[in-house]
Amino acid sequence: MSSSDKRFIIIGAGMAGILGAIKLRKAGHSNVAIYEKADRIGGTWRDNRYPGLTCDVPAHAYTYEFAPNPEWSAYLVGGAEIQAYFEKVVDDFDIRTLIHFNTEIVRMEWIDDQWEVETASGKVDHAHAVIACTGVLHFPKVPEIKGLKSFAGKAMHTAEWDESVPLSGKRIGIIGNGSTGIQMAVALGKAGHDVAHFQRSPQWIMPYPNFEYTEEDKTRFRSNLEAINEIRYDPTYEANVQRFTKGITDIDGPEMSAIEDICRGWLEQAVVDPALREKLTPNYRAACKRLIYSFDYYGVAQQPNVETIVCGIDEILPEGVRDNEGVLHRLDIMALATGFHTDRFVRPISVKGVGGRDIEDAWATRCNAYMAISIPDFPNFFLMNGPSSPVGNFSLIDVAEKQWVYIEQLLNRVGESNARGIAASHSAHNAYEDRRIKAAKASIFGSGCTSWYLDSTGVPITWPWDYAAFAEAMKTPDFDAFEML
Repeated sequence: MSSSDKRFIIIGAGMAGILGAIKLRKAGHSNVAIYEKADRIGGTWRDNRYPGLTCDVPAHAYTYEFAPNPEWSAYLVGGAEIQAYFEKVVDDFDIRTLIHFNTEIVRMEWIDDQWEVETASGKVDHAHAVIACTGVLHFPKVPEIKGLKSFAGKAMHTAEWDESVPLSGKRIGIIGNGSTGIQMAVALGKAGHDVAHFQRSPQWIMPYPNFEYTEEDKTRFRSNLEAINEIRYDPTYEANVQRFTKGITDIDGPEMSAIEDICRGWLEQAVVDPALREKLTPNYRAACKRLIYSFDYYGVAQQPNVETIVCGIDEILPEGVRDNEGVLHRLDIMALATGFHTDRFVRPISVKGVGGRDIEDAWATRCNAYMAISIPDFPNFFLMNGPSSPVGNFSLIDVAEKQWVYIEQLLNRVGESNARGIAASHSAHNAYEDRRIKAAKASIFGSGCTSWYLDSTGVPITWPWDYAAFAEAMKTPDFDAFEML
């Protein structure tokens, strides 16, 4: 697909959609459109504005390789700063004019060797290729707790946080203790708010200090790209990533043992009260759920203004939460840090491929894609951060950049051959899924805990091999695994 008249549609103007548009432009493609259902770019960083929102990946690593940012204020930065970075990149690379805001895609169908794409307003567009950059942590999951709708105070999911609601003088309940719940508890607890933190099960926490960059640091970053790369490719950070991803597959190996020793040692060192320490000790292995990175949580959890409740919730009443021990916790504000529906990806868009094959049929058991990118019978349809992409404590920008290298080679192969399209073959896809599922069940994610990594059958939906294997796989597609139309 090298001719300038080929049309490309990108769904979503978040991190991956911005990347795809810039890469297509750089490759000489001028006929590119991005459809974004919201009124701004940014994806998760646009939608999430809860107190304490922070990326737990070093800022200089959570940055496009082609757009370094010497102005990052700290080693780990907040969501507003990341959103501002993406806004700047969109303008610096002049792709804002490609974006159709407030335009939701509701239907896609492969007709006459191209994709027919329809918006919620009824507008129809056509494209030779569609890249889905719709994200995974996107549709808020509201917990099914008895009496939730009866709460008389203000209840908000953290992805729909109303920043205008005053918090001063209010007792705030946080339900959930993934990264969001922990970040909120730290931010609100440090600010002196009266906090009740409800946890279904405690989390293993990896100590991870943060620090601000000085003006001297930023001056050095501005004048010397290598100073940024020293952080982006810091051997210690990369060693931590490799330790984590090797530990995923070799769950009884030295890497996972080291992770568990660090987490357990930090808990024992940081929590002085034996009763609270026992309450905060998980009954599953470290990294079975996504590891929480925080240097401050245990300290905040021991403050007198923060109460930790780990016995579970019986029901919600107009005045607050009654836990499973019968204690009523009176609340004024309730933060639902309860995550997202993680089986959405391109859903609820209706997607029909060759011969009218419905993606709902392809995903009847679980969401899947060959190498996390291509689905049989859906030619020239590529997913970024799609099903079985790596997830964990590393940069999803790096994941997306590696995936783009792979996708671009598929696009080039179609253009060079004058074929109508390309998609993974059924045999290659099925072999990949069999291999992936077997490895996923044996990974740390399948070691016996509940988490958003698991699909409806209890199989981890993530990339189950180490990150080095992913990086190698993305360098060059196995074209024998694909069929040309």
